[in-house]
Amino acid sequence: MKKEKIEIKDIKDIALLEKKEQEKWEIALELGLFDQVVQKGWKSLTARQSGKVGGIMAARRKIKEDKTKSKEDL
Repeated sequence: MKKEKIEIKDIKDIALLEKKEQEKWEIALELGLFDQVVQKGWKSLTARQSGKVGGIMAARRKIKEDKTKSKEDL
């Protein structure tokens, strides 16, 4: 079954996405890339910009995993 593609036109539309996609769009917003991605798509980002988004996502995921791991140790 194919997922329905949600078109993002506004910041409020982010809430309609899956959690991982929400995080990606929120990071784009924080980096000032939101309007560019809405207008031209993710492919319009440079390698550096894409890497920055991916790097921030990975760092946040690691922090969450570390917090979960430390709670399990208690």
